[in-house]
Amino acid sequence: MALALALDGMRAEGTDLNSSHDARNILWVQDKAAIRLSGRPYRPGFPPELRARLIHVAAKTPEDALFALEEGLRCRDLAFVIGEITGNPKALGFTVSRRLSVAAEKHGVPLFLIRLDARRDLSSARMRWQMHSTASPPSCWNAAAPGTASWRAELFRARAYRQGEWILRDDGKHLAAHSPAAAQKDHGDLADASGDGSLAQKSNSA
Repeated sequence: MALALALDGMRAEGTDLNSSHDARNILWVQDKAAIRLSGRPYRPGFPPELRARLIHVAAKTPEDALFALEEGLRCRDLAFVIGEITGNPKALGFTVSRRLSVAAEKHGVPLFLIRLDARRDLSSARMRWQMHSTASPPSCWNAAAPGTASWRAELFRARAYRQGEWILRDDGKHLAAHSPAAAQKDHGDLADASGDGSLAQKSNSA
């Protein structure tokens, strides 16, 4: 989900990761508990142009993971940084989250921090989401085939963005956002009469 959001945001800004002029890598950092819960990033599942550009860091502790994240954000040769930290470790307090936010803004490297099995607490993140998987729509062509991967996402805190709840689906071109009511009527097509579309475009216009 974080990868889809990151790629959608870059597409909305006009960044072409397929371009030979943009050879930036991706940093993905996990603490030990996150690897146990969600597994390591599955490289064959990445877009072909990104598979060789993934840098994965397996940190033993949340402290080690946070250090790696902050160092990564200082590297402008990274397209974006994804971090996975489990629970509510003391190491990830408001001061540390503020340092991460400042580093991301100062160096222009987007950060997507995933909090697994965590409760909501203080954070300086510009946008805060709570997400979980949800039922996929049936396939248009084969009712027995798996549907498009879907998530239910609540934007519960944001600066300059409208809070709300959406059903998110990745159609391979952008991350499409539907209202829950519209998604229930969706039979597989991501184009929706209500004007639902790219989540990045929707956020930018909110």
